[in-house]
Amino acid sequence: MVASADTRTIQEIQSCYHCGDDCGAHPIISEDEKAFCCDGCRMVYEILAENDLCKFYEIEEKPGMSLKARREERYAYLDDPEIIDRLVDYQDEKKTRVSLFLPQIHCASCIWLLENLYRLDEAVMESKVNFLKKEIYLTFNNEGTSLRRLVEVLASIGYAPEIRLSDADGKARKAVDKTFYYRLGIAGFAFGNIMLLSFPEYLGLEQAAAQGWERVFSLLSIVLALPVVFYSGSVYLQSAWQGLRQGHFNIDLPISIGILALFIRSVYEILFMSGAGYLDSLAGLVFFLLIGRWFQQKTYYQLSFERDYKSYFPIAATLYKNGTYDSVALDKLAVGDRVLVRSSEIIPADGILHSGPARIDYSFVTGEDDPVRVQLGERVYAGGRQTGEAIELSLVKTPSQSYLTRLWNDEAFQNKDKTAVSRLADNAGKFFTWAILLIATGTFIYWYPKDLGIAINAATAVLIIACPCAVALSIPFTLGNALRILAKRGFYLKNTSVIEQMREVDTVVFDKTGTITQASGSSVKYVGSPLSGNEKDLLRSIAHQSNHPYSRAVFENLESGAVYPVKDFKEEAGAGMLGEVKGHFIRFGKAEFIGEASFAEADKKGSLLEIDGKILGRYELRPGLREGFGEMVTDWQNDKDLYLLSGDGERDRNLLQDYLPNEKLLFRQSPADKLKFIRGKQESKNHVLMMGDGLNDAGALKQADVGIVVAENTNNFTPACDAILDAKNFGQLPGYLRFARKSISVVHASFVLAFLYNLVGLSFAVQGTLAPVVAAILMPLSSITVVVFGVGLSSLYARKLLK
Repeated sequence: MVASADTRTIQEIQSCYHCGDDCGAHPIISEDEKAFCCDGCRMVYEILAENDLCKFYEIEEKPGMSLKARREERYAYLDDPEIIDRLVDYQDEKKTRVSLFLPQIHCASCIWLLENLYRLDEAVMESKVNFLKKEIYLTFNNEGTSLRRLVEVLASIGYAPEIRLSDADGKARKAVDKTFYYRLGIAGFAFGNIMLLSFPEYLGLEQAAAQGWERVFSLLSIVLALPVVFYSGSVYLQSAWQGLRQGHFNIDLPISIGILALFIRSVYEILFMSGAGYLDSLAGLVFFLLIGRWFQQKTYYQLSFERDYKSYFPIAATLYKNGTYDSVALDKLAVGDRVLVRSSEIIPADGILHSGPARIDYSFVTGEDDPVRVQLGERVYAGGRQTGEAIELSLVKTPSQSYLTRLWNDEAFQNKDKTAVSRLADNAGKFFTWAILLIATGTFIYWYPKDLGIAINAATAVLIIACPCAVALSIPFTLGNALRILAKRGFYLKNTSVIEQMREVDTVVFDKTGTITQASGSSVKYVGSPLSGNEKDLLRSIAHQSNHPYSRAVFENLESGAVYPVKDFKEEAGAGMLGEVKGHFIRFGKAEFIGEASFAEADKKGSLLEIDGKILGRYELRPGLREGFGEMVTDWQNDKDLYLLSGDGERDRNLLQDYLPNEKLLFRQSPADKLKFIRGKQESKNHVLMMGDGLNDAGALKQADVGIVVAENTNNFTPACDAILDAKNFGQLPGYLRFARKSISVVHASFVLAFLYNLVGLSFAVQGTLAPVVAAILMPLSSITVVVFGVGLSSLYARKLLK
C-alpha cells in the first residue's frame, strides 16, 4: 500500500492528480484511490509518496508535468566517460558536480521538489536551483549513483534535462526563450486583428450593426482574446498566483487583476449586449507589457553577456610554447594549450596533468580544503588551486568566465551585509503593491455610483500604470552597466553590491609587495658567497614554483639555465619556501623561516638562501613603486585614512615615508595581524578597502568591506576578494571609486524619476481620464525610460570620470 501525506480523494470530474489533465473514460487508479491520466504520472506520484514528498502537491495546485504519451528517453550515452568529462564541472573519486538545464522549471513547487532531490536519491549531497536560468546545480556521491541515473530520476518526475554538448564548450544561451516569442507573437496577432474587427465601432458604421456583423465581430474578438489572456498573459497570472500561494503580494498581482477585470467586463458586455467591451485595449495591454519585459530581458542579458564572455578577468595564465613560458590573458587560451600552474595559483580551465605532482585544493569548488592528489594523465578541474610545486596541464576546455564568476559568487564567499540602496529596492515592492491595491479600490468605490464603466476603467488604469519595476530595475541595469564599463577598463567586480560598498569606503589599507610595488622596475641584488652555476639552477628551480612577486623577480634576475623538478615543495605565506632539488635541500625566505635568528638584521634587507643547511647569502629586492601611487595618495589623503601593512622587514620605510606618515607604516605584519587590524577598524565603524596581491592576505581581503587584488600578468585570483584590478590601471582606482559614487547617485535619481512617474500617472488614472491601453503603453515605457536613463547617465559619467 502506498502511503500518502495528502487527504484529497478522487473528484467526480476525473482529472489527473499529478498534472491536472483529463483522465478520460478509463483513468488509472492508484492503491490509495487517486486518479491519473497515465502510468508515468502514477509512477511519479508513487515515488513522491514513498519518500514523503507529497507536500509537492500542496505548494502548487496541479504542479506536475504531464507524462502521457511520453516516449521512453534513453540516456545510455551518459555512461560514456568522454561525454561525462565534457558535461561535469568537477569530479573526483568520491563526488561529482554538474549543472543541468531544466526548461520545465516553472513554479515554487518545482524549486521545492528539486531541492529535495536527496530524498529521492540518497546519493545526492546537494541540489540548488537557479530559477531565472532554469538550472540545477547537483553534487552527488559517485558510489551511490551516477550521472545517468540522476538524469533518469529527473526525467521520471517530469524534469528531463536539456543536454547539449555545445553548452560544455562555454557558449551562451539565448537571451529570451522561444516560448516568450510565441506569447508575444500571439498577443500582437490578436491585438491587430481585434482592432481590425472593431473598425465598425470605431467608425460608427450603423449598416454593419444592422446586418449583425458587429455582433459576429465581437464574438470573434472574444475567441482571439482567450489565448491572449490565458497564454500570453499567463506569465503574469501564474506569477501572481504563486505569490498568493506563498502568502505575499508581488507586482504581477495588480497587473493580473487589471487583465482579468478588463476581460470579464468585456465578455459580460458583449454577451449581454450592454456594450462593445475593451478587448482591443486588453490585447494591446498584454502586448505592450510583453514588449517591456522583452526589452528588460534583452538589455540585462546584453550587459551580462559582455561581462561574462567579453571582459575576461584581468589575470593571466602561463603558457608554455616553443620552449618558453609567456603570460597570456585567459581569453587567449585554447584547447590543447599547455599551461604552467605555480603554487597557490587557480587552475584556469579543465585539463590533463602533464607534469609535476599535483595536490589540488578544491575548496573554491566543493568547500572542502583537503588537497586532492592527482596522478599524471588524470583530469584536473577549473577553480582548483595547486598547493605544491608548479605543475603543467594540457587544456581540454577553454576557460569559462561565467563558471568562474558563479563560483566567485557562491554563498560561501559572501560576507557583506546589504546596503541601504539594496534594502530600499527590496522593500519597495512589498509596500507598493499594497498601496496600489488600496488606491485602485478607492478609485473604484468613488466612481461606482457615478459610472460603472469609468469605475472599471479608472481602477484598471491605476492597477496598470503604477509600477515599482523602475525601482527594482534601476539597480541591476544601472549598476550592471557600471560593472560592464569597469570590466572593460581592467577592473572586474564580483557583483553590483561591491559598487555600493565602494561608495562608503573611508579607510584604505595597502599591502606592499606586489600591490604598490611592481616586479618591473625593481632591482635585485645578491650579497654573500658567489653562487656556482649549479647552485643558481637549484635556486632557479625552487623560485620557479612560486607566484610571489619576490620569487618571480629572483627567477627573472638569474641568467637562463636549467629548471629541475622539485620534491616536497612547501610555501609559507609571507615567510618563505622550501623543497628538494636533485637531492639538495633548499630553503629561501626570511630569517625566522630559515630558523637563524642571528640573521634577523640581515633579513631587513632581503631573503636568505640556504642549501643543505648552509646559508650562502641573501637576495635584496629594491622595489619600484607603481606608477600613479603618489597621485593616488594625494587624491585620497584628505578624505580617507591611509595605512600600509607589509609582511616584509622595514628596509623600505624611508622610501615610503615620503608618501605616508611613519605611524601608518606597519611592517612585519603576519596574515593574522592584517586580519586583526582590519577588524579593529571595522569595530570603530570604519568602512575598509584592502588592496593586496591575493597570495598571503586572503583573510584580510575577505574581512574588508571591499577587498581588491592587484594582478600583474599573474594568476593570483582568490575567491576571498571582491574585485580584481589590472595593474596597468592601478592609478585609475580613485577615478573608479568616484564613478562608483556617481553610479549610486544615478540609482537615487532613478528612484526619484520612478516616484514622479507614478505620481503623475496615478493622478490621471484616478480621475478616469487615462484609458487602460494607454496605461499599458506607459507602464513598460516607464521601465524603458528608467533603463535608458540609468544606463545612459552612467555611461556619460564613465566618459567624464574614467580614462
